[in-house]
Amino acid sequence: MKVEEVPQDLKYFKGTVVRDVDYAVDADGNYQMVVSDGWTPKNEALEITLADIDEQCQEILQRVKAGESSPLEYYAAKNLMDVDLLSDYTGFSKRTIRKHFLPDNFAKLDEKTLETYADVLRITVAELATIPEN
Repeated sequence: MKVEEVPQDLKYFKGTVVRDVDYAVDADGNYQMVVSDGWTPKNEALEITLADIDEQCQEILQRVKAGESSPLEYYAAKNLMDVDLLSDYTGFSKRTIRKHFLPDNFAKLDEKTLETYADVLRITVAELATIPEN
């Protein structure tokens, strides 16, 4: 693709400093990096992915409200973190995290453990300890 043909379909990047970088051919036939504001097919794929993630989060939220899971599982999913990734960021074992996904075990967590999770999830301990409304 030529430099002037690089897509600029601003949708998800509007108002942010995040941009895609594409490689395109300039007038001399050399490849160069060109900043792109997005591309419709990529935006559509992102919409589908985000809808799937939202659906998964809503299912987890229903389990949290039913007392079958802890808010930790919801906030982890909302932050696109599975048990493996959450383990990498917190230093807790995967087994420990799975235990903390159980409401009874989560309720017994000490402040330091809650702070570790909250820091990784970029929320407050108070938020982590509450069931979200939506």
